[in-house]
Amino acid sequence: MRRTPISEDDVDRIFRALADRTRRDIVRRTLVGEVTVSQLASSYAMSFAAVQKHVAVLEGAGLITKHPNGRERLVRGNPETIRRAQLLLDQFEQLWRDRVARLDALLAADPSDAVRQPGPEVRSGPGEQPDPEPDPGRQPDPEPHSHPETHPTRRI
Repeated sequence: MRRTPISEDDVDRIFRALADRTRRDIVRRTLVGEVTVSQLASSYAMSFAAVQKHVAVLEGAGLITKHPNGRERLVRGNPETIRRAQLLLDQFEQLWRDRVARLDALLAADPSDAVRQPGPEVRSGPGEQPDPEPDPGRQPDPEPHSHPETHPTRRI
């Protein structure tokens, strides 16, 4: 089965919905089996209207679906949206694991085998001359504020 890529707006809605512990609990309950909004409301120390708002946020994110069953509305978890969010998290995890593996390889490398890599090439803009290479025999310039009377942290 081919999945369509998840949009950035969908990602925002999904993770914003899952940021709340009550909504995460509702998703868990509805993935196990269908429940009515009334049954959900009886599980929490909040009003029926507050639970309905949580359900609406989850439905807007595609994490649950509601369908009528007589006078009741049954709520069911949507595992496909959970899978899509998991795929995104898997991609982030793979990026992180790749970075850690490169760092491990760098730390495990024998320093005597390392070849010094040149730094990034600095280019001048039009009409500018590149900075000359430092002269090994030249003395460094004195620090600014090297005079004790003008240095902000030195006292006379």
